[in-house]
Amino acid sequence: MNMEDLLIKTLGFPANCIRILSEDDPLDLDRIPTKKNIENSLKWLVEDCQRGDSLVFYFSGHGLRQSDFKDDELYGFDETICPVDFMKEGIVLDNDINETIVRPLKEGVTLLAIVDASNINGTILNLEYVYNHKLNAWKENIPPSGVRKSTNGGLAISLSTCEDNTTVSDASIQCDQSMFKEHI
Repeated sequence: MNMEDLLIKTLGFPANCIRILSEDDPLDLDRIPTKKNIENSLKWLVEDCQRGDSLVFYFSGHGLRQSDFKDDELYGFDETICPVDFMKEGIVLDNDINETIVRPLKEGVTLLAIVDASNINGTILNLEYVYNHKLNAWKENIPPSGVRKSTNGGLAISLSTCEDNTTVSDASIQCDQSMFKEHI
């Protein structure tokens, strides 16, 4: 809710361009952070995006790492988001997040992802470059397979609570997902 306030009151995003998935209202089944609802909301975030649009993907919840079976990760692990029904329906893979909200970004569209989750590092969007603050430099994140991870001309930026090969302790089991878009 704090992120929603920031986007509306401080940054001027229209309230009707914000979608929040949360367990706060169990009667609103379309807004529970299930795998299906997360996947649908990721598609919603980028649908009809055009030059000048600013998109925000905010995730605060739980994530996991799993072995990379496609040889498309430099560090040998896929990052995942855990929906509330992940034990039954499965997780949301970083590869799918990249395909859904990174690759479709057209020139002039900016996506900012803010990820506050345990076990998820800076590569949750599978971007081609990762900033190494110790070296004060960008490094390539192109996997051995050479699979394409870039946008369609847009700009994608991801801020995460930890780097590769590190984790963040989980302070809560609450999982919520928020997505925002602004059409200027």
